[in-house]
Amino acid sequence: MFRFRSGGRRLSVEESRARTAGPSPTAVLLDVREGDEWRAGHAPGAVHAPLSGLVEGAALPAAARGLPLVVVCRSGRRSRRAAELLARAGVDAVDVVGGMSAWAAAGFPVVDARGNGGTVA
Repeated sequence: MFRFRSGGRRLSVEESRARTAGPSPTAVLLDVREGDEWRAGHAPGAVHAPLSGLVEGAALPAAARGLPLVVVCRSGRRSRRAAELLARAGVDAVDVVGGMSAWAAAGFPVVDARGNGGTVA
């Protein structure tokens, strides 16, 4: 199994998608944006866990356990903080350079809370 190195490693959106999409992902895409941002648009298959909850000590959703995490937010600032926080807690986590803004700019899919075409908020 592919293992990430924690401690500040960052992935491009292309690397992130390659590792989190498809029939046999090697990582989970963890979106740490707040609820309104998530509902407006997120990557298909991503798991939602707002940074505000992680900072307060909330547990990771069950779907975010068992594989390394690729953490994403809108631009990369919150995801970097979340990845560092998770790495300090022993979780194998890295963040996405440019966040969902870069994801959408690369032409990768974004869906809203109903599964329709979404926007990055």
